[in-house]
Amino acid sequence: MTITTPAPTIFETVESEVRSYCRAWPVVFERASGSRLYDEQGRAYLDFFAGAGSLNYGHNNPVLKTALLEYIERDGITHALDMSTTAKRAFLETFQSTVLQPRGLPYKVMFPGPTGTNAVEAALKLARKVKGREAVVSFTNAFHGMSLGSLSVTGNAFKRAGAGIPLVHATPMPFDNYLGGRVPDFLWFERLLEDQGSGLNHPAAVIVETIQGEGGVNVARAEWLRGLANLCRRRDMLLIVDDVQMGCGRTGDFFSFEEAGIVPDIVTVSKSISGYGLPMALCLFKPELDVWEPGEHNGTFRGNNPAFVTATAALQAYWGDGALRQQTLVHGGRVESALRRLCADHERSGAGYRGRGLVWGIEFTDKQRAEAVCRKAFEHGLLVETSGPEGEVVKLLPPLTLTADELDEGLDLLARSVHETA
Repeated sequence: MTITTPAPTIFETVESEVRSYCRAWPVVFERASGSRLYDEQGRAYLDFFAGAGSLNYGHNNPVLKTALLEYIERDGITHALDMSTTAKRAFLETFQSTVLQPRGLPYKVMFPGPTGTNAVEAALKLARKVKGREAVVSFTNAFHGMSLGSLSVTGNAFKRAGAGIPLVHATPMPFDNYLGGRVPDFLWFERLLEDQGSGLNHPAAVIVETIQGEGGVNVARAEWLRGLANLCRRRDMLLIVDDVQMGCGRTGDFFSFEEAGIVPDIVTVSKSISGYGLPMALCLFKPELDVWEPGEHNGTFRGNNPAFVTATAALQAYWGDGALRQQTLVHGGRVESALRRLCADHERSGAGYRGRGLVWGIEFTDKQRAEAVCRKAFEHGLLVETSGPEGEVVKLLPPLTLTADELDEGLDLLARSVHETA
């Protein structure tokens, strides 16, 4: 029998080898709606990936789509750099009245560019400008983006190696529970700060994720975050919270740091802020930190007006009351219960779980198991990805708007995939 090798696709012959997600999900997707994607053969896939957190309101959300289509149909501005437009005004007014004012947050809003790493670069640059110091402290297993400044405060060795040059002016510290609770919180950090012989330059800022998504769904305790905020105040360091993936309701509250009762000096937001998967990012900071000169930090695509339109529609539709927050917390409780049962069934394989709101992870001691579970899930029509420094965690990141039936369906498919790879 002659075995023929399939002809290479256009993706293989023309697109760069750097592509990644398409290798885990080797189909050609054609359309998407709500919590599902469909390939060109018509097969449906339940999406527990949600554009890496960019689709908190699902695919082609009808409320957001209607607003976008109406705006395009009337020849609304698409590209405007940082010029004033009606779409930007509507977003700023809605963001202030719906998000900032109810939480007592005084932040100025900066549009640094269209992606999360743009927001992180702006935050780092601003912190250094305000304090007149170069050093920044980050945390083990952090991920803040793929540009050079963001990579310097990222922990993953594989990602850092891609820079091709030394990544400087950043020092990692242990994230919450990194040392298994054997050392009091911030003992090492504070000792380095007070010792003139430690070699640690006085940092301008500390940057932290309240939950490290790419790092393995590592959840910081509220008391640890409060301790960090207190340390920053006492030691004259700005506190930057990277809320690119965990903001916009992923943990229940609009900002992931709300549970801890802290007010960071600077906050980065992206991914689901547009609500529709359109590129958009914000750098938020306290008014006294707004020391920028006009044009000192800019970017061609910092004024994505279609994203302003869908962002405004998302805020109006989902953040005028507490309904989405409550649903997210209820769904999160269902996920936690399901994972507790699943991990109890697989206790001998070392499976453990952690998370908050609608971001959860299952960690396996066998580093290959998580990848096998994700492959099996894909065969069953469920999209989930791995995370963690060695890809040892299966990460669940479903749309916040999914139904209870869709959630149960996905959890059943996940359990089936774990059982079949045991």
